[in-house]
Amino acid sequence: MNVLIVSPEITPFAKTGGLADVAGALPKELAALGINTVLMMPDYGFISDDIIHREDVDVTYSVPVGRDLKPVTLRKGKINDKIDIYFVGNAEYYGREGIYGDSNGDYHDNLERFTFFSRAVLEGMKQINWKPDIIHCHDWQVGLVPAYMKTIYREDPFYSNTSVVFTIHNLAYQGNFTTDKYYIIGLDWEEFVYEKIEYYGTFSLLKAGIVYSDKITTVSETYSREIQTKVFGCGFEGVLEWRSKDLVGIINGIDYSIWNPEGDEFIKKKYSIKNIKSKVVNKKDILKESNLPSYRKKDVPLIGIISRLAEQKGFDLIKSCIEELMSFDLQIVILGTGNDEYHTLLKETRERYPRKIALHLKFDESLAHKIYAGSDVFLMPSRYEPCGLGQLISMKYGTVPVVFKTGGLADTVSNYDVYTNRGNGVVFEAYAPSELVGAVEKSLALYKNKNEWFSLVSNCMNMDFSWKESAKKYR
Repeated sequence: MNVLIVSPEITPFAKTGGLADVAGALPKELAALGINTVLMMPDYGFISDDIIHREDVDVTYSVPVGRDLKPVTLRKGKINDKIDIYFVGNAEYYGREGIYGDSNGDYHDNLERFTFFSRAVLEGMKQINWKPDIIHCHDWQVGLVPAYMKTIYREDPFYSNTSVVFTIHNLAYQGNFTTDKYYIIGLDWEEFVYEKIEYYGTFSLLKAGIVYSDKITTVSETYSREIQTKVFGCGFEGVLEWRSKDLVGIINGIDYSIWNPEGDEFIKKKYSIKNIKSKVVNKKDILKESNLPSYRKKDVPLIGIISRLAEQKGFDLIKSCIEELMSFDLQIVILGTGNDEYHTLLKETRERYPRKIALHLKFDESLAHKIYAGSDVFLMPSRYEPCGLGQLISMKYGTVPVVFKTGGLADTVSNYDVYTNRGNGVVFEAYAPSELVGAVEKSLALYKNKNEWFSLVSNCMNMDFSWKESAKKYR
């Protein structure tokens, strides 16, 4: 089986979030299952040749974008020295420092940029004569690939046996554009109807991906059901319910070659469940780096938060109960950036409680590893979470997740039961500040009982959220 994976971002070349991690990790496991896998992504100007050697592909072609023809360059590289990845280039569209935008917001020509990419992918396969059985598209930026497959390339013999899978990573990101730009994508107006690409008077590349694909996946079973409801559907609940028989939820995995305390080069001391006491060395290290006191005479639990600071991630709840949380015997270390409102809140809280809360308003890969390894509890109270990777990573590091029951969090974290010793975290089921406080209190109570805590930590570290099982479901 030949599978082409098409994504606007792929780790380690370009990343804004979990999408890149998925697109970078899944192909390795598919290849391990004997599936011939090829990747394609834009050739962004900031991608360093130091990451991987790339060579020019001896093809020359152009694709239409609106009324113009735009030249395409192809460069070829390798992942794991085995999997081919093609970088689709055009200096006008990708010779920039950002993926989707800069400090001024989204790029004004994102429609042109990803129309170009979608057409260049389909023409590129023909140029190199590699026929995919499956094209696996990720998120709205490549929603036009399935649309083109069912329209412009419908009678093309090269793609006569090719099917399309479209994965939704977060329904809130949709790629909606006004009708004055419709000519750019090159589709007939007969496609601009409610049953196809039209969306409340605009046209939507996300909807194109949903409507024209043969199968649709999203990144957890619970989220696949949630997005068919008005609460979580973001306006797409109707079309998703219509396609429900073709909609499948498959939980994301994590790459244990990167996220594993036994081999993590970023952390102070490597450890496993067999020498879990070494985890305290990492706790002292992150406390020191965060300018928080390390107490000798009492064992104060450390709560880690690695997140975008936004309402979706539960910071409205944290805002409502931050003073109550500060009344507990705990410390909190936070890593991330987001809304100014929460930046201000957390800065002010840190000023009032400098011995209890540390704040790192940035993205820092090495610091993230240290927080996972050094924290006792990982707080992730997201209002909605399609999959979530933080809770999966934290468990591997023996850091107990405290989560709201939604999406992938509901599918991967279960409440610990002190009577059966089953469960791998603390889950609250009503999205309210008092429920969050109660969940944190429960985690603190469990922490005080070292036998129960070791049992809970063991359950976490013995979970297997590798890509191997998820890849089997995709196959």
